[in-house]
Amino acid sequence: MTAVDERGVAEFFAGFEPPEGLKVELLRGEIVMMASPDLVHNRIVTSLMDQISNRRWERLQTQDVDVVDEASEPVPDLVVLEVGVGPDSGRLLPSQMITLVVEVVSKTSVIRDYTVKRSIYAAGKIPAYLVVDPIMAHCVLFTLPAGDGDDADYQAQLTAKFGDPLPLEMLGLELDTSDFGTFTGVRPHRYP
Repeated sequence: MTAVDERGVAEFFAGFEPPEGLKVELLRGEIVMMASPDLVHNRIVTSLMDQISNRRWERLQTQDVDVVDEASEPVPDLVVLEVGVGPDSGRLLPSQMITLVVEVVSKTSVIRDYTVKRSIYAAGKIPAYLVVDPIMAHCVLFTLPAGDGDDADYQAQLTAKFGDPLPLEMLGLELDTSDFGTFTGVRPHRYP
């Protein structure tokens, strides 16, 4: 797609009203629609939120994120930023204000979560990106974003199996993953 095409898609997306029950994102000029998440997904997000102090951190679910110089408006499963840093209102949260984004892998989002969104969040200079993967029963924490556009990526990664603690130094906590559920009957993948 050319830059003009991506701008046109971004303009269309800004006024698009998705059908009830669908989550919609703009990822590098492509509109992606997904069914509402299942219980495993929602329980993982709830567990994450319960472990992150709301005194210091604002924890937002399904918040649209604005990534500068990207035809992208991803909607992470969880966005974490310092209390008082974000704007008072608006649909889009600038990526520069975010400390951590979280995506919980679904049966259909594996490739997007591990590749496309990883690059988009790195391009947005978000310090940490956590992928919680109930298919493979592990978490992958990506840190140290570098590069721009399609070439952006995280330079460090740390993997923890469900049940093992995962240090989230940027939030000053150790994540307990012992109650994270898994999907049954789903074919394993090879990511990250």
